[in-house]
Amino acid sequence: MKTSPEQTHLPESVESCLATAGISTCDILGSEPLAGDGSDRLFHRIAIDRRESIIAVIPARGEKGQSEARAAFHIGSHLLGCDVPVPRIHGFDQTSGILLCEDLGDNRLHEVQAAAAPEERITLYHRAVEILAHMQCAGGHGFDSDWCWDTPRYDRDLMIERESGYFLNAFCRDLLEIDSIANGVYEECTALADRAAMEGTDFFLHRDFQSRNLMVKNGEIRVIDFQGGRRGPLAYDLASLLIDPYAALAEDLQEDITIRYLDCLEKYLPGLDRKAFLAGYYYLALQRTLQIIGAFAFLSRTKNKPFFKAYIRPALLQLHEQLAMERGDDYPCLKGITARCLHLYDNRFPR
Repeated sequence: MKTSPEQTHLPESVESCLATAGISTCDILGSEPLAGDGSDRLFHRIAIDRRESIIAVIPARGEKGQSEARAAFHIGSHLLGCDVPVPRIHGFDQTSGILLCEDLGDNRLHEVQAAAAPEERITLYHRAVEILAHMQCAGGHGFDSDWCWDTPRYDRDLMIERESGYFLNAFCRDLLEIDSIANGVYEECTALADRAAMEGTDFFLHRDFQSRNLMVKNGEIRVIDFQGGRRGPLAYDLASLLIDPYAALAEDLQEDITIRYLDCLEKYLPGLDRKAFLAGYYYLALQRTLQIIGAFAFLSRTKNKPFFKAYIRPALLQLHEQLAMERGDDYPCLKGITARCLHLYDNRFPR
């Protein structure tokens, strides 16, 4: 989240929530809005006398926004109890859905790793996957699916609707205006979802574990935007981190991080079948890339957030490269429409 320079008056609902948390208006030194990435929520950084600043998260309007706020509170509380480094919670108002939490600053892993020396970058990502393995396994124990605001589990239907479907509708149809998509593409997306759904889903899934949702405070990695968490497979969050278009990690670094992750995971899951894990990883990484492209297209076109447009082509190239692998031979129609999309995108949005 980037800081906006102007000072603002806090909504009365936020002041009321602060009062419930024992913070009076006399203690407030000032506040400023923060801009989220793709979120419809509102964020305010609040400076407090003789205390660290805190963040007030105001939900989007409607029941959907309230449900998301409740998920953030319950899942965040659960992860805190599992010693996952998420923001400390200072207060939550059940009526307004306003959440008060620890201010983690402005340093995202996205920017920090880009400016870091190679050794520091490796250290940061090693720490990130140590946290990931712990969060997935410890966070899966005692996780109550009733906390979820979206779906309780990452499954085949979600993949078809929200990932391959997102790619085909938001990107192919809406952004590139492709009128006809061959039936074979839909059949292959269903087959891909069938294969990806074979991976176990008894673990905690963040579902957006990437460099802009990992903060660096006092040299330590902290996890945010976990409110979309649910039960799901292990490899999906790893894929989110490794193939993150924001970071564009080199292949050898991805391999190094994967080894570190599997070493960490084996501490929680003795006897882990690494070969089977890596086989499943390919299909979940494909699903993740389809989701990324659909999301970036939607956010840039429909939500008018131009920041995301710069990452569409790198993600599309990534999909092209994934499908060029040997396992991609099972998806010739998906491979064909990806090549077509790349050509159309370059013609419509020349660099």
